[in-house]
Amino acid sequence: MEAQEQIQHFEDFFKQHYYDEILSAANREDKVLAVPFLDLSKFNVDLANDLLDDPENTLKAAQLSISNLDLGTNLPVKDFTVRFHDLPDHSIVRIKDVRSKHLHRFILARGVIRQKTPVRPQVTTAKFECPSCGAIHNILQVDTKFREPVTCSCGRKGGFRLLSKELIDVQKISLEESSDELEGSDQPKRIDLILRKDLVSPLAEKMTNPGSKIAVTGILKEIPILLSQGGRSTRYDLMLEANHVMPIEQDFSELIISKEEEREIKNLSKDPEIFPKLIASLAPHIYGHDQIKRALTLQLFGGVLKEGGVRRRGDIHILLVGDPGAAKSQLLKRVISIAPKGRFVSGKGSSGTGLTAALVKDEFLRGWALEAGDLVLANKGIIAIDEMDKMSQDDTSALHEGMEQQTITVSKGNIHATLRSETTILAAANPKFGRFDPYELIAKQIELPSTLINRFDLIFPVRDLPDRERDTQLATFILSIHKGDENEKPYQPLSDDIIRKYVAYAKQHVKPALTTPALEEIKRYFVEMRNYGGDGTDSIKSIPISARQLEGLIRLAEASARTRLSKTVTKDDAKIAIDLTHYCLQQIGVDPKTGKFDIDRITTTITASTRSGIHLVKEIISNLEEALGVKQIPLDDVIRECELKGVSAEDAREVIEKLKRSGDLYSPKPDTLSKI
Repeated sequence: MEAQEQIQHFEDFFKQHYYDEILSAANREDKVLAVPFLDLSKFNVDLANDLLDDPENTLKAAQLSISNLDLGTNLPVKDFTVRFHDLPDHSIVRIKDVRSKHLHRFILARGVIRQKTPVRPQVTTAKFECPSCGAIHNILQVDTKFREPVTCSCGRKGGFRLLSKELIDVQKISLEESSDELEGSDQPKRIDLILRKDLVSPLAEKMTNPGSKIAVTGILKEIPILLSQGGRSTRYDLMLEANHVMPIEQDFSELIISKEEEREIKNLSKDPEIFPKLIASLAPHIYGHDQIKRALTLQLFGGVLKEGGVRRRGDIHILLVGDPGAAKSQLLKRVISIAPKGRFVSGKGSSGTGLTAALVKDEFLRGWALEAGDLVLANKGIIAIDEMDKMSQDDTSALHEGMEQQTITVSKGNIHATLRSETTILAAANPKFGRFDPYELIAKQIELPSTLINRFDLIFPVRDLPDRERDTQLATFILSIHKGDENEKPYQPLSDDIIRKYVAYAKQHVKPALTTPALEEIKRYFVEMRNYGGDGTDSIKSIPISARQLEGLIRLAEASARTRLSKTVTKDDAKIAIDLTHYCLQQIGVDPKTGKFDIDRITTTITASTRSGIHLVKEIISNLEEALGVKQIPLDDVIRECELKGVSAEDAREVIEKLKRSGDLYSPKPDTLSKI
């Protein structure tokens, strides 16, 4: 179709369908019109095909046609930008399938934003004056290199004076294939995008933050590669000049909920059995693990973020430690499939920089750029870390700040930045020797740094022990799924989309406040647990629960209220939070020697009873040094004194060995002890 014919057709199209929108845009002065491709295709198929095959000229014709429109006002309609979206299926090209045949065509690509540069100005046209004759030359800047006039009609060559230049805002984005589009051992491929004008406005920039999933309509162009020895390479880089950007995966706070869906959500919240229904819908194809499913449901809803003075996170972090084949990874994958902004990583294949942020060389800015890691990419979403025990201590230490302060601070080279990572963490790990030892305390078998374990609100041991009755039920359940039979379920599972929208609505609109009965219930439990079994006779008291668990209780109670879309946290919500916390403490927080709850059993490797033994041995050695007047104390005397104080010989020897390893004691001669 000829250019003039295209302009005339576009003029008719905009007059019939988009006259009011153009008038409104001109009044707003944003000069942008978004048009669904289907509307153009219905109006004129040939014009729609021209847009796909020759987008550069067709978009120019659309722009010129708007400037020809008579809006009946004095409003300027020049430099209008027309943006087309929702291209047909045959124009959707996966990043890894982009080839030279797609060059200069209109295509649609989808992916996750991995990196973006700051917004910078770019010259579009420059106006030059000839010093000899005063002639004005307008030069379009279409290449990467700045162009000047070569000659003038008066015969002058070079030395032209720059009068003015037009600038537009430009930003480069790196778009990567999303993991759900990969096949087999494929590596995710990347393509660079160029965004201009309104696509880099402060409002539009929120859509293009690293970690966001977007659909981009644009023109595929080739970029020459300049060789270091001068000249151009025979190879070219590819770049997609974006025409329209649309977010296709947002976090809970940005998920759009229609009026009809809102009505359905409110009706669901009135059901007294909504919490059990949500639990049953979380993982209906995984047998058992009722307490874990309850905790994971509350994790999706989360507590309320409190700011002002001291910032307190609302995200609930959960750790599953268990035997192989106990469905830990399946539970992780299931939660990620429900969360709109979820990422799944495996411990062995992840590093500290991969989880937090990395510094990469950027060719566009000729310097270093910051590339967001998984914790930042999953901001306001959920990250599932499988095989956490396989990560090195250096890598896990990178998670500390992200879990509690919910920021990632990077200070490398000339870059000092603080990135937001308001991310919920769900982690899974195996015990120390691959499987739990039934004769050893569970807490001793969790081989993770105590500083990291302390940041999890709930820690669940997942044990796989033979039990005839349970094994029969498990086998029946799994075999019936493979056979295709529907298991008898107490509740019909809700669809993933409904759960996602329900959670999103709760996070957006419900910020429950603690009531006095709920506060009293949590306070009562906290005080009772702090003084559990305390009779004042222990030289060092055990710490059953700490302030960190108290804040965890509040978060869990708030999440429970959100499941009903309630504006208040009731006593029943507090009880649900207490039951889950108590269940976890019972599993891994009991000191076997005293039978008391001891949080140090989880957060450190030394219990209060062991600490008490260490204190006693040190005191005995000091007293014997004073009594005997020597520095070398016989081992038998120390053990005898320990037995008189109620500590068995075996426990005393264990404590002495601990002190030797830590460098507090040493044996100058066999069977003697001396303090360092």
